[in-house]
Amino acid sequence: MINLKKHTNIALGYFFLAALLGVFLRFFFVTSIPANFRYVVHAHSHIALLGWVYIGLTTLIYKLYFSDEAHRKTYLKIFWFTQVTLLGMLFTFPFTGYALFSIIFSTLFLIASYFMAWFVIKKVPQKFKETYSFKCIKASLWYLVLSSLGPWAIGGVMATLGNTSIWYKISIYFYLHFQYNAWFILALLGIFFYFLEKRDLMPQSRQLKSFWFLLNSGIILSFFLSVLWVEPHWIFYALAALGAILQLMAFYEFFSVIQPAWRSLRSQILPLEQLLLKVAATLLIIKVVMQLFSAHPYFAQLAYNYTDFVIGYLHGTFLGLISITLFAFLQMAGLLKLSKPVFWIYFVGFLVSEGLIFYKGTGIWLGLPLWENYFVILVAVSSLLPLSVGLMLLRNIFKKAGTPFLKEEL
Repeated sequence: MINLKKHTNIALGYFFLAALLGVFLRFFFVTSIPANFRYVVHAHSHIALLGWVYIGLTTLIYKLYFSDEAHRKTYLKIFWFTQVTLLGMLFTFPFTGYALFSIIFSTLFLIASYFMAWFVIKKVPQKFKETYSFKCIKASLWYLVLSSLGPWAIGGVMATLGNTSIWYKISIYFYLHFQYNAWFILALLGIFFYFLEKRDLMPQSRQLKSFWFLLNSGIILSFFLSVLWVEPHWIFYALAALGAILQLMAFYEFFSVIQPAWRSLRSQILPLEQLLLKVAATLLIIKVVMQLFSAHPYFAQLAYNYTDFVIGYLHGTFLGLISITLFAFLQMAGLLKLSKPVFWIYFVGFLVSEGLIFYKGTGIWLGLPLWENYFVILVAVSSLLPLSVGLMLLRNIFKKAGTPFLKEEL
């Protein structure tokens, strides 16, 4: 029998390490540190995205769609092979950056993710294959595979054009776009729809047809938001704007359709889970509105010139929308025991650090003063993140998980 709560703890462990690395990066602006900043950034981002979010999502997907004994050996082989690749990246990126061994481990991770996508799509029980929730999960996994074209392209670009080429950055943005806006979002939507299906709260699929078309069209076209910094032909601005508008329309449709289901669902989940999902919904709205603004040439160039805006957006999506939704779903699945005080420590650290990052970008843009102890304060506030995640991890290790939302199915 697989103890998936332990797999959740492993994911939280990666999140804790990524958060510690994030605080360490803040210290570079406070004092002299004998380390390579860029190398640590690589480790921080890889462990955050591939350790915490990827492992968290795949653990949830296995929990919901597979029984403990369904293809257990195959899943475990893929899971532990993935851990080897993640630990390899953790112990090579901070010291070498993109070099032989870190490239080997990151390449092996891509291969592991292909096996995971194949496993879920091919081995899922027949009863789930026609559900709307699994339709989202399957699409998210295809987007996961599509996103990997970015890392594969980086090697070729570096070998031929070098890392100063615009194609180097575009390859990175391609990867990040289909991770953040497709794989993560669609997987979380699929898990949400799963909970609705199991409580017979799911809207009719015909009601979601336009949502599905708008969302996927928006995902594809909004990739062009990632290339506007090169000031391309006007057609790319038009496509980027269309993609952002389609995503905005998609989520307007989503909230309209699920409103009746939400009224029933919120009476069946814990108050903390309700809070997490409401916060996540608010952050989702902020995200799609920011995307729409970034389609305008002025704001696109602004984001390129002042990288704090991009960092703030990425952190806001990762630490806010993605992670908070994951907390809610892991708890609803009985894999996480989260307390309200610990969540508030996390949320304060997230919210205040976001405010400080966006203030710095705005300050540089508008010539506003940056107070003397800004970076010390940013370090202190950012420290709340590893503190809260560490407390979540310890609580989850020593406390028995609560009753799952779907006790009879899970």
